[in-house]
Amino acid sequence: MPGEARRLLQNLRRRRPPPSASGNPAPPMDGSERYCFNPVLKWNPRVEEYFAEAYGAEHFARISRALTRPSCYSCVRVNTLKSTSDAVIEKLHAIAEEAGLGGSTNDVNSQGTHTVVNSDELPRQDGASTKAKGDECPEEQSKEVLGWSLGDTLDPRKEGLPSRLISKCNIPGLDYVVFIRGSGPHDIDYGYALDKPPKEVMVSRKCAEAVLRGAQVYVPGALACSAHVEKGDVVAVSVGVEQPGPDGRWGVNMTRGTVLQGFQTDPLYNERNGMYIGQGIAMMSRAGIFRASEGVAVDMKNQVYRLPSFNDVLQGEIFLQNLPSIITAHALDPQKGERILDMCAAPGGKTTAIAIIMKDEGEIIAADRSHNKVLDIQKLAAELGLSCITTYKLDALKSVFKSHDLNATVTSISGDSFKSDATNQNSSTAESQVEKVQADDIAGISMIDVNNVNVKNEKSSEKIYASQADVRKSMRRMKNGPGRNQSKGDRVENSKGFLPHSFDRVLLDAPCSALGLRPRLFSGEETIESLRNHAKYQRRMFDQAVQLVRPGGVIVYSTCTINPGENEALVRYALDTYKFLSLAPQVELCC
Repeated sequence: MPGEARRLLQNLRRRRPPPSASGNPAPPMDGSERYCFNPVLKWNPRVEEYFAEAYGAEHFARISRALTRPSCYSCVRVNTLKSTSDAVIEKLHAIAEEAGLGGSTNDVNSQGTHTVVNSDELPRQDGASTKAKGDECPEEQSKEVLGWSLGDTLDPRKEGLPSRLISKCNIPGLDYVVFIRGSGPHDIDYGYALDKPPKEVMVSRKCAEAVLRGAQVYVPGALACSAHVEKGDVVAVSVGVEQPGPDGRWGVNMTRGTVLQGFQTDPLYNERNGMYIGQGIAMMSRAGIFRASEGVAVDMKNQVYRLPSFNDVLQGEIFLQNLPSIITAHALDPQKGERILDMCAAPGGKTTAIAIIMKDEGEIIAADRSHNKVLDIQKLAAELGLSCITTYKLDALKSVFKSHDLNATVTSISGDSFKSDATNQNSSTAESQVEKVQADDIAGISMIDVNNVNVKNEKSSEKIYASQADVRKSMRRMKNGPGRNQSKGDRVENSKGFLPHSFDRVLLDAPCSALGLRPRLFSGEETIESLRNHAKYQRRMFDQAVQLVRPGGVIVYSTCTINPGENEALVRYALDTYKFLSLAPQVELCC
């Protein structure tokens, strides 16, 4: 009992509101100050100091603020093998009208105010700093690629850009990209009254980031809820962002299913000030939300940022993808008939973009070290109707095949090894099965000109060695069939790497700190040490990429982070280490 009492007192102290400068409890905030969306991105202090020095304090403050807001548009890549941009735009307009989304982004929602981005203050090609008018949603500014900024792309003064909900991209060569505009931020009336707070559902930070991009609130994302919430109730949706714990780790530090009362005794009460992302209809009761394992918990009807959702729409014809990812594939400039490697291919968005640019003519090797992610690539390629993509499970740090591995794989001994097995009468069949298994072990190598690799025995009289266990395994396969893991559609081929200089172009979309993804409501988990480790890992992968591209070929390196140590520093490392490399101006690749 004493231990339980001590924990209860600690929880009460933790929930007590912080005192003001005079020592008295902080006065309650009015509804307009609390029930709004005004997040402040939290960073590790040393990381924040590092970025402020790299970018300048004022510029980094603008970057940090922009990262907390979603983009004001969704980006769709058209599968030009099955449709055209004009046909897709026409179909999406019909879907939008049927859903009541309207035909113009200048429509004002009756439940909130709509702020239009001032195009004069968006990023420019000359690199001028970004300003946003009021609290409007700034456009993508973490990257400027191909000499264009998104401000240029969506500038209404450009010729041919219709002021409608859906429009085609104006960047040369990217006419297969379609923009679907959203709106925000909107002021939302949550129905706050003194001593009568609105019913509320608090969601996790990752769930909130998805909602800001147009998603619904699903059951796993709900953390806490007001008492007596029933199906059909209107609820405010707030965000529970990670906080530092006593052990130095970050977490929400609360039990899922906690009852919210809307008063200062609530967990994370003060931390939720300015962290309300919208209003919706509860699709389950409070009990149902925390008992169910899946399903929509809250149907979002009135969001701070509104982005039309086109998930599961026109499958096979379109693919939702961020513009920087599309431009990464475009910068690679793949040509028909070429052999291309995507070293870290999952989930397959860039891989399929490359295949469509190549008109599905050529060979694309898509590798990833995760079995399930490789299956995702296969599924996406099949959905888009692409046949030039071959997938392998392979660690990017082992992408280059070592010649001594081949010598160890294929060992020549006397064929008498099979005579000791009881299945001697089937030895010839077993040998062919073993040869096939061993050929599968060097997947990727067999894709290259086989004449360059002498896999077969130099002496025709000798046979390939296989243990008795291998022979028995082969016989079981012949008798029982390939099994689920070896069946077509669920099979993932392993690879031991690829021969040097065997690809025309290599894409290295390296795993990174992902600090450029938006919206982002928390960044405290990254430290200076973790940022350094990311950079070291990326250099090792780049060392592999350099060996795989042929002389005169192209390597495209990309990340989704704002960390100069993972971007500009790697380019400097590449040019200093490999004197035969030269930096290609990206603007030339799209002209």
